[in-house]
Amino acid sequence: MNHYPFWRYALLIAVLAVGAIYALPNIYPQEPALQISERRGGVIDESIETLVVAAISEKNLEVNSVKTSDKQIVLTFSESLARRKAAEIIREKLGDDYVVAFGLASTSPDWLSNLGAKPMYMGLDLRGGVHFLLQVDTASVETQNLDRVISELRAAFREENVRYRSIRRESGRVRVVFLNPAMKELGKSLLEIQFKDLILEHEEDDSFDLAAKEEAIKENIETALQQNLTTLRNRVNEFGVSEPVIQRQGASRVVVQLPGVEDTAQAKKILGATATLEFRMVFLDGDPRNAERSGRVPIGAKLLRERDGSPVLVEKRVLLTGKYVIDASSGLEQQSGSPAVFVTLDGKGARIFSKATRERIGKPMAVVYIEQREGRAIEEVINVATIRDQLSKRFQITGLGSTDEARILALLLRAGSLAAPMEIIQERTIGPSLGSENIRMGVQSTVLGMILVLIFMAFYYRGFGLIANAALLTNFVLIIALLSMLQATLTLPGIAGIVLTVGMAVDANVLIFQRVREELANGNSPKMSISAGYNKAFSTIADANVTTLIAAIVLFSFGTGPIKGFAVTLSLGILTSMFTAIMGTRAVVNLVY
Repeated sequence: MNHYPFWRYALLIAVLAVGAIYALPNIYPQEPALQISERRGGVIDESIETLVVAAISEKNLEVNSVKTSDKQIVLTFSESLARRKAAEIIREKLGDDYVVAFGLASTSPDWLSNLGAKPMYMGLDLRGGVHFLLQVDTASVETQNLDRVISELRAAFREENVRYRSIRRESGRVRVVFLNPAMKELGKSLLEIQFKDLILEHEEDDSFDLAAKEEAIKENIETALQQNLTTLRNRVNEFGVSEPVIQRQGASRVVVQLPGVEDTAQAKKILGATATLEFRMVFLDGDPRNAERSGRVPIGAKLLRERDGSPVLVEKRVLLTGKYVIDASSGLEQQSGSPAVFVTLDGKGARIFSKATRERIGKPMAVVYIEQREGRAIEEVINVATIRDQLSKRFQITGLGSTDEARILALLLRAGSLAAPMEIIQERTIGPSLGSENIRMGVQSTVLGMILVLIFMAFYYRGFGLIANAALLTNFVLIIALLSMLQATLTLPGIAGIVLTVGMAVDANVLIFQRVREELANGNSPKMSISAGYNKAFSTIADANVTTLIAAIVLFSFGTGPIKGFAVTLSLGILTSMFTAIMGTRAVVNLVY
């Protein structure tokens, strides 16, 4: 009646052993660490390790340990200040071929690491860092889409010999004016075949207005948001942040959390930048100063400014844009020693650029830097140079103000440009000291809650209470082990979930032990009472825990950041408490009684 087969005891011991091993790394402190990983062109080997250690030793910085693998080098330090100084030295020494990221390294023994036992991650609110909420400019997406439609309409009309006077954007629509009504009818026929995403709205004798369908607008915004998410992830990876959180929130917002980041100004500059390059030929048939004074720009030209304020006339036609860039690195130009960005194009971009420069040898070309600021595009000519030879896949850009500017431009080109401008509408900074305080208070609340529950169970249920207390401690260890095995991120709400689980973990035991007392009061034998207590309370325990588990799954599915952290620990706590309260305590009770 109250006897377990051997395999159940073996399973229980195996689960406890695995749980203890994978929870063990969390008792060892973590040290500030630097992670050096390769980028395009970089190689991780012993020579790089020797170079890094020598560079740090020259500055009298003490390194606790150095671990090198095929993919990265991890250096640990006693304090964060030494780590920050070492990062500056290493970045200057290795250049753009390597990513240097801040992180934390466990001091657990190697045998635990060999078993794959790692400590769980700490969230933003526990480690410190920055939290950004970014809003996508959906109006800009619609404007860009209309500009694309105008370009495609012009090309289609030109190909089909449809004569028109003008195609322009007006009040969120595209207005097309034709030479005559007959041409307008030809244009309408072409629209039905090639432009099915457009709606014909206001119509006159020789003109009509076009607007995008609602479905097309939603699809364009969705595409822009997904591309922005990808670009932000690339930028954060280039910036060198370990364990970032980048996720969508609602229809047009993105949450970015960067644990361990100390230079928040640099993070904002990189995340919010919507920068790209354009290569245009200099317009030679006009005087830029006359155009600036008179305000009359020649047909086919565009008036821009260089960094010193000098006006420049460039052709409206764009030879090449930054979307064809697959790699970019910063450095110094060999002859003058000035900051430069070395650019590599993909196959299509190389073919376009090769043909364009071959036909224009001896003519000046301008490099235009475009950046979105406060919802408007700022265009600036950063370099004007004469094409001396046919350019192809690799070339360099000079004329940059500083090495830092060259590094940021290279980063943005590597990561890609944002499909639509994004504005930071919420910013929150959590310092490492506040993170330590959160951890301390969270641990204290968990320990206090557990102690109070242990005292109550031991006082009220005596021997059964001691067994429940053992199950409660085991349950806590299993939760930590699962969080570590899943490499889940522990947040402050996650600690709240653990505290809640401490109370819920004994709920099943309370139901069982109370039922056993009732059976004893009815005159049943201890063995019969124990068997009835476990069997009859099981359905109630299962119902209560399943309904709570459903609520936790809903919280995880529809919640964000902190809510998900609470849902994860609550879900894991429910599963482990079911296991320890029903199977674990029953095994001990069977052995004792």
